[in-house]
Amino acid sequence: MRVLVSDNLSKVGIEIFENTPGIDVDVNTGLPPEEVKSIIRDYDALVIRSATKVTADIIDAADKLKVIGRAGIGLDNVDIPAATQRGIVVMNTPEGNTVTTAEHAIAMMMALSRNIPQATASLKAGKWEKKKLQGKELFNKTLGIIGAGHIGRIVADRARGLKMKVIVYDPYVKPEVLSELGAEGVEFDELLRRSDYITIHTPKTPETTNLINMETLAKMKKGAMLINCARGGIVNEDDLYDALASGHLAGAALDVFSTEPPGKIKLMELDNFICTPHLGASTKEAQDNVARDVANQIVAYLLEGTVTNAVNVPSISGELVKILRPFALLAEKMGLFQAQLAEGGIREVEIKYAGSVSQYDSRPLTAALLKGVLTPSLKDEVNFVNAPVIASERGIKVVESKTETSEDFASLVVTRVKTAEGEQIVSGTVFGKNIPRILRIGVFYLEAFPEGHNLLIRNRDVPGVIGAVTSALGSNGYNISRMHVGQDRGKGENGVFLATDSPVKDEVLLQIQDIEDVLSVKRIDL
Repeated sequence: MRVLVSDNLSKVGIEIFENTPGIDVDVNTGLPPEEVKSIIRDYDALVIRSATKVTADIIDAADKLKVIGRAGIGLDNVDIPAATQRGIVVMNTPEGNTVTTAEHAIAMMMALSRNIPQATASLKAGKWEKKKLQGKELFNKTLGIIGAGHIGRIVADRARGLKMKVIVYDPYVKPEVLSELGAEGVEFDELLRRSDYITIHTPKTPETTNLINMETLAKMKKGAMLINCARGGIVNEDDLYDALASGHLAGAALDVFSTEPPGKIKLMELDNFICTPHLGASTKEAQDNVARDVANQIVAYLLEGTVTNAVNVPSISGELVKILRPFALLAEKMGLFQAQLAEGGIREVEIKYAGSVSQYDSRPLTAALLKGVLTPSLKDEVNFVNAPVIASERGIKVVESKTETSEDFASLVVTRVKTAEGEQIVSGTVFGKNIPRILRIGVFYLEAFPEGHNLLIRNRDVPGVIGAVTSALGSNGYNISRMHVGQDRGKGENGVFLATDSPVKDEVLLQIQDIEDVLSVKRIDL
């Protein structure tokens, strides 16, 4: 088995490949995309960090490739759908750099509070500016943490050691889970209002992009400080400049930027702004950890078929892969569907297996469902292995049941998700050997493809509504590739599930919502 390491990888990982019989490793870094494409056909595995862009073109040329391993968490540089379509397992190493990133956030907070970068530059310039560079203590200050994943929890633990008061905003984590951390769960606006420091530890998602903007910055306490060691684009850098330049915020520290490297942006002109070049995971210990993890994972997969920390396939034994993979895909899609339907934090996930699928080990399928449920909020941090653990940590109750009978289908999977606002049912099946279909959405029965960019529309069952919807989409340049309609005759309502070739913009959604007799419209990306 041949392994290509195309980005810089710690020697620890290289040695694991070199010392494993049956594995040949080539380290060839800094290659332009065309060169990677020209040689990838000779390899069974590809090891990357963030430099190599594994595009659909490269994947299409990878005739033998079985696995892509990322030494780190983020997989923005991998075309995961293309890899999945080719049957290539994509793995990451989500645990190896959590401590390092959390420590960097604490270090940035300390450097910001005590003006350490400014003082260093001043002293090196021959000045002695003790009064000008007076700082402030962290003791007894309130730290607001946005996101209580692995990194956010480590930051909370370290901050408590510094005798700070810790408050957390994470709508997916129950208050009792946060209290075990010695932290207080609060709503987002309350965190903005109360915090002396705010540090961000959430993935970049549509919901978190531009989360810190002119409006939210204005809600922060005057004189507060902001730290972002998560992902660029969560903080609007132009709005942050205005908040710092006006004196509303006392300081800010960024390790990540919307464009990297950022170049000479306005923030660089401010004395109360400090920054680092995406160093959150850049310690020897972290790089050794992720290199060791990715090498061990790839060796285990190539030689034994063991799947660890995969983001696109569940852990299923070789004999059951062909049988259960279509159901795992169905379960993951239904989880994604449910997460986008849910109003408020999810409290309970129920999954029922009926018919022939109930005869098999359902744990990989339930893990696939939970991965789908958690993916919109956690992105690359969740995979088929850690999804059940994360769900448990977030206080999500998981109820699983089986029945051997299924009246209308050979197999049926029924999911029910409960939030504080109510519950929603989505069910589906697999036709033939590998054709997943959604059969029920709430009270509406239909037969829909669980893929692509979709709209779910609920409307009164009167003439002209569906025509008005399709006209609105067409006039805005959207092509409808599929449409499925279910009826609730008792209420006189329709459920319309339609697919478009591209995501529908917010302003078009509002236009559809304003159509007479349209009751609701939601964007569902699968």
